[in-house]
Formats: sequence, C-alpha cells, structure tokens
Amino acid sequence: MTLYVRRKSFFNHCLKISKKNEVHEGGRWLQMCRSKTSAPKNFCDYESMRRTYNIRVPQRFNFAKDVLEQWETKEKKGQRSSLPALWWVNDSGEEVRWSFEELGFHSRRLANVLHQECSLERGDRVFLILPRVPEWWLVNVACLRTGTVLIPGTSQLTARDICHRLQASGAKCVITDETLAPLLDTVASDCPSISTKLLLSHRAMHGWGNLSELMGKVSDDHVCMDTRSDEAMTIFFTSGTTGSPKMTQHSHCSYGLGLTVNGSCFKLYWLDLTEQDVFWNTSDTGWAKSAWSSVFAPWIQGACVFVHHMPRFDTSTVLKTLSSYPITTFCTAPTAYRMLVQDDISRFMFKALEHCLCAGEPINPEVMWKWKELTGLDIYEGYGQTETVLIAGTFKGMKIKPGSFGKASPGYDVQVVDEDGSVLPRGQEGDLGIRVKPDRPFSLFTEYTPERTAECFRGDFYLTGDRGMMDDEGYLWFIGRADDVILSAGYRIGPFEVENALIEHSAVAESAVVSSPDPVRGEVVKAFVVLTADYKSRDHKELIQELQTHVKTVTAPYKYPRKIEFVDHLPKTVSGKIRRVELRKKEWGQQTSKQIWK
Repeated sequence: MTLYVRRKSFFNHCLKISKKNEVHEGGRWLQMCRSKTSAPKNFCDYESMRRTYNIRVPQRFNFAKDVLEQWETKEKKGQRSSLPALWWVNDSGEEVRWSFEELGFHSRRLANVLHQECSLERGDRVFLILPRVPEWWLVNVACLRTGTVLIPGTSQLTARDICHRLQASGAKCVITDETLAPLLDTVASDCPSISTKLLLSHRAMHGWGNLSELMGKVSDDHVCMDTRSDEAMTIFFTSGTTGSPKMTQHSHCSYGLGLTVNGSCFKLYWLDLTEQDVFWNTSDTGWAKSAWSSVFAPWIQGACVFVHHMPRFDTSTVLKTLSSYPITTFCTAPTAYRMLVQDDISRFMFKALEHCLCAGEPINPEVMWKWKELTGLDIYEGYGQTETVLIAGTFKGMKIKPGSFGKASPGYDVQVVDEDGSVLPRGQEGDLGIRVKPDRPFSLFTEYTPERTAECFRGDFYLTGDRGMMDDEGYLWFIGRADDVILSAGYRIGPFEVENALIEHSAVAESAVVSSPDPVRGEVVKAFVVLTADYKSRDHKELIQELQTHVKTVTAPYKYPRKIEFVDHLPKTVSGKIRRVELRKKEWGQQTSKQIWK
C-alpha cells in the first residue's frame, strides 16, 4: 500500500505535539509540557489497586470494536490528545503517523481484503511474518475485525520452522514480505491448508496477491465481527523442554481484557499509560510481548505506540531515538539495558522519558543501579509469559527490591508451591504457580495444541515452569527455570545468582550459566563469559581463577563456576533473550534437555 511517509525535522515533530515544547539546535528538549514523575497516574498504591480490581467479562468482546473504534470516535469529537495512535520511524528518516481514524480506515480495507478477496471466514487462521512495519499493526487489527485467528512469527524462522507452524495450525492465509516469500514457497506444497498468499511489496510475485493493490480495490466500509469473549483470537508457538514448539491459544478476552483493569475505565497499572504518553516497546513482532505492549496495552489507554524499525538492536540508535523523540515510557529486555549502560549515555539527554520497564528475563541489580545512576530513572521489572500476560511486577509507588520482580498483578493469586501443589511458607524455594481453583483467571491462555495443557497444572495451580520464592513482604524472587536449576552434589544452584555475581566483576560484559556434566558431582556450574574490551588480552587461565574467586566471595562458595569458557558473543533471540538452551545442548550433546540425559 502507499504509506503516508513524511520527512520532517525534529523541530516540527515537537510543534505538532505541543506549542509549549522548546528545543535547541542540538535537538534536545529544554522544556516539556509536563514534568517527570514517578507517582502513579492510574492508581493510588499497590494495596488499593488490588482491592479495587474488578473486571466483569462480557459475553461478547472485540478489541477493534470495543476499544479502537471508541478512541476513533473520541478523536473525531476532539476528545483525545493530538498524538498519533501509531508513530513509526526508520533509520532512513522516513516516518508514518496514523491517527486512530487513519488506523481504522486502513484496517477496515485490509479486513475487506481478508474476507472478500481471500474468502476467509471467522475462525480461519492467518500466519503473519513481517518485521516492524506499519502493515504489521494493520494485519493485527484486520484479524480482530474479521474474527480470523492471527498467528505471528518472527522473521528469523527457518523453512523447517515455518513448515511446522503451517502444518500444525492449518493456516489458510500467509502474509509476509518479499524477503521471506521465497522461503514460504519452498514449503507451500507440503502445507495444503494454504489457500491465499499475500505479499507486502512494491512489485508483483507469481502466486502471491499484492497487498497494496488489493487494498486499493476494496471499500473502507466494514462492520466488525461480533465475537464471543472466549472465542479464539490469537495463537503463539512456544518452545518447551522437549518436542516441537506447541501452539498457545488466547481468546478475545484473555489479551483484549486481560491487559485492562477496572472494566470500562481501561486503567493499566504496570505500564501506567495515559493518552498523553508516547510508548516505545522494542519487542520483536513474532513474540507475545509485542502483542501485549505494542497493540493491546497502550491502545487500551489511547496512548501513542512508537516504533523504530531497526534491522538489529543498536545501542547508539536507541539512545539517539530516546533523546530525539518525546518518548515518555520505554520497555525493553534486560539484555538491552545491559548493552545500553555500557555505552556512553552521558552524551544524551532524555528530557521526555519518565518510566522505564523491562521484562522477558530477570534483570541484574547491577544494571538497574547503573541505569539509575546514568539517567536518574528506576527500571520497573515485570514477569509474565505468553500463556498468562503480566503475572507480577514492580508497580509505581512500590519499594523496588533489585533482584525481585515485584508482587502479584491484580486478578492473580501467585504462590510458591511444592511437588504436591501445596503452598510453601515464605522464604522457601518452590514452583511458581497461579491459583486456578475455584476460579480460573480469564486472562490465562485457553489451551495448548497438541494437547499438553494438563501437564501445566498441579492441584489448584497453573505452574509457570519457573522456580522462585516469596519473601516476608510478598515480593517474588526468580531462581530459574525448572529445567535450568543446577543440581550439583546435592546442592540446588540457580543460574541467575551466579550470573549476577559474575557481572559485578569489571571483566564481565555478559554471562550465561548452565549445567555441565561431571562424573563426580553429576552436574557442575559452567559459565559462558563475554569479556569487556580491557580484559580480552589478559591471560585466560589467570582470569578464570580470578573470576572463580570473585564468585566465591560474592555468593555461597558452592555456587562458583567450576568451568568457564570465554566467547565472543552469546546466542540470543531476536528480542535479546539469551538462548541458554543452545548452550546446554553444547554441554550435554544433542539431547533436548538434561533430564533426558539423566
């Protein structure tokens, strides 16, 4: 389609938002229309938030109709801020700014393409692989409008990955760009369910319908499907410890309402957004976090979703963007923060930035302290899964305990349970679980396919697959994945504790800890370490001894890494999470988990 690309100076960006904003020639803000604040905007405090939480799930709900169309109506009446609904930029200086009205216009046309041109019916499945381009958001909304089930995928999928997803899901439609279209063509013959292939491209390709041309042929008049709250809305493929990735299905209410609180007030607590906020979430479009934080959560609040389309995460680009655009709220992975604090942040000023968040993996306290020192801002950690939305978090107004991911979210009763599903006393390690009896939270996923759902439940609880503990104040602490916990000579060792100890040493830029087979102890701790520039030329044998001694002094001596391997980089997902599974495979052979070896 023809995008409304505008090339404007930063000065014009600022004028568009508020006449009160002032800038100097370097592009930094001298005055903002409102001051920074760490006080909650949508609630008073954690305890009152828990008390007042009360969502009644309607029988029928559709996010496009019940949320987006409401903001579109307010916008037309002049009852919403002048910020765009979607603000997209790239490294070439191109820009797209869509209001909710423009978002509705384009998404209704795309909905008509899916229904009229592709003959898709309610419940049919749509497989989407696009990078951070505006059309990704349009497809999300168009699928909501038509009642089709969206299956997002990352651009780094291989042909084998794609084939498995298409065969397992029975998707009828695939949407991608010309980069991945040839890969899809190689597996299409093995996926008979596919009836339509749509291409985002400026040129034609045999066997593919051109998305831009098709959208130009249809009307922008579309009536949103009246979907049930419990009807399937989206499917994410999630990896387990064994077997191929399984389908995790969510309903219209589990994401569309699961990310709201207080019913029609649409108050979101952890992100604490308002329609005056510009929110930048860096998640890859293939992951559930992108649905949470780049679609549902911000648009529930009428906030502006900001997107910078970067081919790969680049610290300099991120820092320049945070200083050049009026981004008030920023959410990224802990690994990204670790990279950012190693850059020279003093070169930049983040005048608009008020609220920083992280999720996806535990964040090191050392990184939190460094970010606070450099920016003056705390990092609020959140904990959730594809299956659950936000389980727990550190919310504004709460005391921040570095190393803890906070307290249970409203609507969730999170406990630490033993092997029988009984709640453990405070301070004891166990499995993190969400109470599902007598009442199952509506924001929980519907089911796994193939059928593995029952494996995740024990007694009255859904098990997250993580190990943790709860302290006397109700704060939750992550110890490790259930299959990541290292058992060495009878000791249970959480990898995160060792990684925290290592990163405190000036030689360590990054580290990942896994178990390694040992003939005497069964398993021992092994650390893969990326060195900082000043230590790369040091003698490795001496440095290993120095790091081992350091860990022994920082944490319990039995936790020190008996094996250390220096590497140039750690394997990561596109969203920046360290892929410890690859490192475990290296240590234990090609088994899918250490439990199989044992």
